[in-house]
Amino acid sequence: MTSRLLMPFRTADVGPVPDAETTGSTRPTPILDLAHPRVAALVTRVRRAADERGAVTDRARLRTAHGIITAAVRPVYSVEDLRRVSRTLRLGRGSCSQRMAVLEAVARSLDVPTRVRGLLVDGAFWYPRFPKLRPFVPEEVLLAWPEFLLDDTWVPLAELFAGQDSGPAPAGGFTNTGPETLFEAVARTTVDWDAPAACAGSAPCDLSAHLRTDLGRFTSRDELFARHGQTLCLPARTLAEPVLGRWSAGAGSAGADTPGGGRGPEPLSSSAA
Repeated sequence: MTSRLLMPFRTADVGPVPDAETTGSTRPTPILDLAHPRVAALVTRVRRAADERGAVTDRARLRTAHGIITAAVRPVYSVEDLRRVSRTLRLGRGSCSQRMAVLEAVARSLDVPTRVRGLLVDGAFWYPRFPKLRPFVPEEVLLAWPEFLLDDTWVPLAELFAGQDSGPAPAGGFTNTGPETLFEAVARTTVDWDAPAACAGSAPCDLSAHLRTDLGRFTSRDELFARHGQTLCLPARTLAEPVLGRWSAGAGSAGADTPGGGRGPEPLSSSAA
């Protein structure tokens, strides 16, 4: 049981899917505000940490950036997909989408082109996180899934950690419960939105059953949201953001949690980064 009441109007025909070879970019956008001092400070921090670890490839630097963002930007249920990266860093908290945008901003600052794949994911995928609010869960959630151009090959976020020596095999696939979000999960287990070829037959990593519509690739998340809108309509976002934007992922089920409980890490700022 999902709802369309809180979603913006979308026509049934979403138009032709953009070409799979859509060109990425390293340019700034309104969301990826690369020139902001907070973003620049984060990039400096990533470069320094990567150098200290001997991470000399673009992939290794992005893995380093992912770890820093995971530790420094607390996961919450914010619904503002157009939020600037600099604001996410100032707040020190963000949704999966906002944290992915931070990683994209770092990549572009490191001269790694990025693009996003637009995915309309079944709202029921988020039922475990909102068991008491199921009637209000949107029917579809629009997800901007980042891809990075590494060694002339487009690498989705889920494959950024492929081939790393991560020790023992992960205990299981991503379940969308508890404190682990999609952003964290990709560092320990495969996440596959397509037929599970990359999963090697491992069902837990196959999320293709939750994918309703593949909207194709876009040069930036700005372009995706400009064309297809955000998950929630403006009035719903206005009402929900003050609560969900502070509600820590995994802090408790709906109705049993105190939104915003626990401070989490200090925000990344131009001085702290």
